[in-house]
Amino acid sequence: MKNITFSADEIKIELAREVARSEHKTLNDAFRDWLNWYGSRRVCRAEIEALFEKLKYADAGRKFTRDEMNER
Repeated sequence: MKNITFSADEIKIELAREVARSEHKTLNDAFRDWLNWYGSRRVCRAEIEALFEKLKYADAGRKFTRDEMNER
C-alpha cells in the first residue's frame, strides 16, 4: 500500500472526521472508499454498449419534438 499526503482546510478535515466517525470508520478508511469509487467512475465502451443493448426494448413509439424533450 502506498501513502499519499494532501492538504485541506482544518475545519473540513474535522467535519470529514465526524462523518467518518458516525459511519464507524476512520477518515483513512473513508478516503480509501472514496478513492475506490473515484477510480472506478470510468466506464469502458463495452459496458456502455451492453447497457444500450439491455435498454433497446424501450420504445416511445414516436420521435419527440425539441420542445417536448426540454419540458420539465
